[in-house]
Amino acid sequence: MNKPWDEAFEVWRNSFLDIQAKDKDFSNLSKAWMQKAVDNKFSYQFDWMGVPIIQMPGDLVMFQEIVWKTRPDLIIETGIARGGSLIFWASMQKLCGIDGKVLGVDIDIRDHAKKAISGSQFSQQIELLQGSSTDLEVFEKVKKFASPFKKIMIALDSNHTHDHVLDELRLYADLVSPGCMLLVLDTVIDDLDVDPERPWGPGASPKSAVIEYMKSRPHQFQNLEDFEKRAVFSVAPTGFWMKI
Repeated sequence: MNKPWDEAFEVWRNSFLDIQAKDKDFSNLSKAWMQKAVDNKFSYQFDWMGVPIIQMPGDLVMFQEIVWKTRPDLIIETGIARGGSLIFWASMQKLCGIDGKVLGVDIDIRDHAKKAISGSQFSQQIELLQGSSTDLEVFEKVKKFASPFKKIMIALDSNHTHDHVLDELRLYADLVSPGCMLLVLDTVIDDLDVDPERPWGPGASPKSAVIEYMKSRPHQFQNLEDFEKRAVFSVAPTGFWMKI
């Protein structure tokens, strides 16, 4: 990643990040707030360029830093939802002067998402692929699409069960380019109360999957914890990984 533009300021603010990280009261309050935020659907309340984006605002700031610093010319995201995240990634590439593409993969791409993306100014930059992200035929199409690109970033945000995310990691992690990021989202499920309406939960979540996967890849990826520390209210604790 690029060096900080003001090293003295970087040292100064990192000193407060260290204090913040060791502050147990702050940590406990943050966890309690995060649970309430999830219960109240806080992350559903925001749009990106007029399209719903189901993300925490602090994470979006971290995501733009990642695009700025790592400059991926292809961003692949599994899970499309309302389409706002794909538009976000494309807009970040454009703002950063990156001539790139965004590929969204989802087992069910809804008409409202298609309409939102086709009506955006980034429609020519975004490609959609319908099918399960872990279907081998779908993955072969992803690999073929990705083959001309030099700096590939992956964001996993589809089905959040342990087994599905682990299967995604076994397929998609190898596509990540050195110096680029693998984002495993909604790992925060492991830190939340059990939701009886969902097939995932603590101990069987994206976090448990990425921890299991990375045990076999200790020298291929590095967990960049400072992103989640700075975001505080992040959906991706233990979810920011750089390919070494």
